Amino acid sequence: MHATVNAATLERVLGHRTRFDARFGQYFDSLAGRFDLPVPSRYVPRCLDLLRDLSMRGGKRLRVVLLYEAARLVTTEEVPGLAEAALSIELLQTHGLVHDDIIDDAPLRRGGPSTYYAYRREFPGHGATALGLAVLAGDLAGFLSTQVLLEAEAPVALRQALLGVHARTAAETVAGQIADLERDAHALPDEEFLHTVTDFKSARYSILAPLTMGLLAAGEDPAPHRARLHRYARLVGISEQMRDDCLDLFGPFGEDAGSDAVAAPAVADKSTGADIRSGRRTYAVRAVLAAATGADAALVEAALGDPRCPDATLERIREIARAAGVDGRLKAEIRRHAEEAAAEAASWEPYWRAEAVEFFRGLPMWNVDRMP
Repeated sequence: MHATVNAATLERVLGHRTRFDARFGQYFDSLAGRFDLPVPSRYVPRCLDLLRDLSMRGGKRLRVVLLYEAARLVTTEEVPGLAEAALSIELLQTHGLVHDDIIDDAPLRRGGPSTYYAYRREFPGHGATALGLAVLAGDLAGFLSTQVLLEAEAPVALRQALLGVHARTAAETVAGQIADLERDAHALPDEEFLHTVTDFKSARYSILAPLTMGLLAAGEDPAPHRARLHRYARLVGISEQMRDDCLDLFGPFGEDAGSDAVAAPAVADKSTGADIRSGRRTYAVRAVLAAATGADAALVEAALGDPRCPDATLERIREIARAAGVDGRLKAEIRRHAEEAAAEAASWEPYWRAEAVEFFRGLPMWNVDRMP
């Protein structure tokens, strides 16, 4: 498997993204007519503008790609419900991003202001109003993500099945967010606990849900395959989360991801060292804490959760990590989980179309192969 995606696959993936972005824009254009707005309110239209801005402002659209490619496991024909499922997944993503940025007190998202900080700038000196509006904006995106499935041009049974996946996924993601906050209460969180947080917080809604919904729309019952789909989603999710954590601590792995990377990571949203300054005990931070001793361990602990932690201290923590071989061990773990995910996908060949299976077999390694 190689980082370079073949031309046909790349063209198909870019097509998924382009068509979806056009459909997403049309969705927001028509949103005012989908439910009653309280006229003459100014706050509600502004909320919709902010949700549109965040939703349309970049993002890898990996969930959309996975959704459409999951349907291709069964058929290459157009199937009903996929477009609405894609809208639903991305609106749920917007919901999660808005609330994540409140929890993390994050000023930036996708190269622009987070919804929370946009409101803080619009309501200086009125923190409670800004906070309340941001919470409600995230809530609105979540409710819209359900409504779009109810209005899907698809058979009633399919709409109900998609809604079932959506509801379960949303609940599991919230549970993952709660566990994510619990993670940082542990001095040295167990690695299996970190795996569980990653599974619930991101892998289930970013990977498992699109796979499941794509199969459903294509007429396949995903229930008999849930275990194998979940194994794949969990492995890919762990590999990607470890990679993201490494990027935050050590910086980009070599060159920036180019246009041939299907799942290129977005590295511009948060500065290197943000996890330490926020006190997040991520895979990378946990590995440093486990390796450091004496004064080095005290230095790392003192830096954790200090928003004003100097750059020089962060560089010293990187030196401690590299001296202990943390970067090498994490890269090896990232690759191991990606390879296991690829092997899991390869085992799908008896069940689904070989050409489509190959996409999922290659996906976990495309970004890993870009690491030096």
